[in-house]
Amino acid sequence: MDIAKKAKEASYKIALSSTTVKNDALTYMAQALEDMKDDIISANQEDVSNARKNGLKEALIERLTLTEQRISGMIEGFLTLVDLPDPVGGGTIIKRPNGLTLLKERVPLGVIGIIYESRPNVTSDAAGLCIKSGNAVILRGGSEAINSNKAIVKALCSGLKRSGLPESCIQLIEDTDRERIQELFKMRDYVDVIIPRGGGALIKNVVENSKIPVIETGEGNCHIYVDEFADLPMAEKILINAKTSRPSVCNAAEKLLVHEKIAKDFLPDALLKLQKLGVEIRGCERTRKIYPNAIPIKDEDWPMEYLDFIIGVKVVDSIDEAIEHINRFGTRHSEAIVTKDYERANKFLAGVDAACVYVNASTRFTDGGEFGMGAEIGISTQKLHARGPMGLEELTTTKYLILGNGQIRE
Repeated sequence: MDIAKKAKEASYKIALSSTTVKNDALTYMAQALEDMKDDIISANQEDVSNARKNGLKEALIERLTLTEQRISGMIEGFLTLVDLPDPVGGGTIIKRPNGLTLLKERVPLGVIGIIYESRPNVTSDAAGLCIKSGNAVILRGGSEAINSNKAIVKALCSGLKRSGLPESCIQLIEDTDRERIQELFKMRDYVDVIIPRGGGALIKNVVENSKIPVIETGEGNCHIYVDEFADLPMAEKILINAKTSRPSVCNAAEKLLVHEKIAKDFLPDALLKLQKLGVEIRGCERTRKIYPNAIPIKDEDWPMEYLDFIIGVKVVDSIDEAIEHINRFGTRHSEAIVTKDYERANKFLAGVDAACVYVNASTRFTDGGEFGMGAEIGISTQKLHARGPMGLEELTTTKYLILGNGQIRE
């Protein structure tokens, strides 16, 4: 695959580029997005029209759609990256008794392959993060967003060209045939890491078939647990935000767990408000006795990521049952407790196994921009190298530079 070879060559050049050159590239790329905004929106409208003809769910069409506001957000993301510290080059100095000096330095990963679905703004975010961290990137978006992605990459490459960096630092696999992904999986000599960003089927395909190291990012079967000592108006506000503000993204709440002592006080009003906002309620037997409008939930629902106006509800006997349920069915993404009790909050924080665990806040904050990273390459739900929102530092690794004056090992 010529794209991979070109990316490898480009990665050596950008790895040696100064912070000034990379920041100039980001600034030019932001300007190119502004200049070509109308072309990008026109291409996106074509994708949205095709998606509707093909029967794509409205929640997924919402993820696909680009507006002027979203493009402005993409532009702002580049400018935010300019202001962030360069992650490359920082490190620590270690002095050894034999006179050797070790420099543990941060360096780019090299060539990053990113495979993702639906959301064309990922094209922009991923490219910006890779350029700032000194990496070349190969992008493979979903077929439903191909026209949008082509237009965005065209704009970004025009900005790269102005900066003097190789345009092959950012490349898009335009062939939407799935065989191209299988080819990419075998390019171990040229690609250093693959990052899948999408649903469970996509992630599973990458993990099981790639010969290149993979950083798993997240399916989000996220839970809100309303404790017996919760502030109920606060809990309702958090729940509605976490479920309905943007249900098609991985940090949206998919399940609601409620302590049995406050279930009768909390569920009727909270679930009615969700239902009026268009959310389908799927509940356990105890939930349905309190809120008869809920439909019976099935066993296969508990581990499911809906990405839609659907929520599963369960009444639990204790915080321990809530933690056990989350650790059994959650995807290690984002989990939240609503409680006024300090000890119970700490128990939840310590007991829940997830990248991000919240007390009295919406799971929707799990986002690189919200965490001050400018943007994110994805939400890592694994435990090696990176976990949670992946920003600039997570796109680097370390290299030891050893300085001596003739030392030999006895």
